[in-house]
Amino acid sequence: MRHHGRMHAPESHPAGGPALDPAGGPALDPAGGPALDFPSAPRHRRVTSFRSRRSALSGGQQDTWDRLWPELGTEARDRDGRPAAPPDTAAWFGRAAPLVLEIGSGTGTSTLAMAQDEPGIDVIAVEVYRRGLAQLLTGIDRAGVRNIRMVRGDGVDVLEYMIASNSLTGVRVFFPDPWPKARHHKRRLLQPATVALIADRLRPGGVLHAATDHQGYAEHIADVGDAEPLLRRVRMTDELPISVQRPATKYERKALAGPDVTELLWEKTP
Repeated sequence: MRHHGRMHAPESHPAGGPALDPAGGPALDPAGGPALDFPSAPRHRRVTSFRSRRSALSGGQQDTWDRLWPELGTEARDRDGRPAAPPDTAAWFGRAAPLVLEIGSGTGTSTLAMAQDEPGIDVIAVEVYRRGLAQLLTGIDRAGVRNIRMVRGDGVDVLEYMIASNSLTGVRVFFPDPWPKARHHKRRLLQPATVALIADRLRPGGVLHAATDHQGYAEHIADVGDAEPLLRRVRMTDELPISVQRPATKYERKALAGPDVTELLWEKTP
């Protein structure tokens, strides 16, 4: 999917929102309420929305990684597979500011450009592929941008374990893997349970911004977002707390007529 150290597994669910069970809905405790305890290790194998991929870093990327990752990046899970605790974002960024989560930041082209245009907003970029994060680190280093931090891992892990309820001003999901074959649709990131989790993590008035160039996936995302009771559809021309002017990707610029990109926006209701 272009899709989609310093922390330890928590003993409870500090994020305060719903955990997910293997079926994709909220996990329940024996009393029938939402489960508030984290597992010390994964209880089940989640169907991921990304493909396995290995790629080595160049010498320059590795040098930048070694220098900047300890300060600007962290892992969604530790070496034993335990989820990371929620970060103290004020300490991590050195300030308190509106927070945006981008799931599947890829090589970080949009991440970097939008962060530069919105210096008053802090951005956490989530990506599973180390090389993509390394390219974003290189861009951050060259541009001197200070309002981006990174998490390497599964975006749903980050939402579930590292982000508190009602804490995000925005969530961006640009060009997630469409998994076009019908038998693979279960791997799509933006399913009802994940959109419900995003809605829980957004603060009232916060925005979910999704973009895709796959028509079938656009229809699926639209149906799922419109069905979420905590969200209402908004337009790009509405007054919103974050920018929704997404820079064109290299793929879009190369296309003669431009791909048919669908931009989808929802706002969390009060």
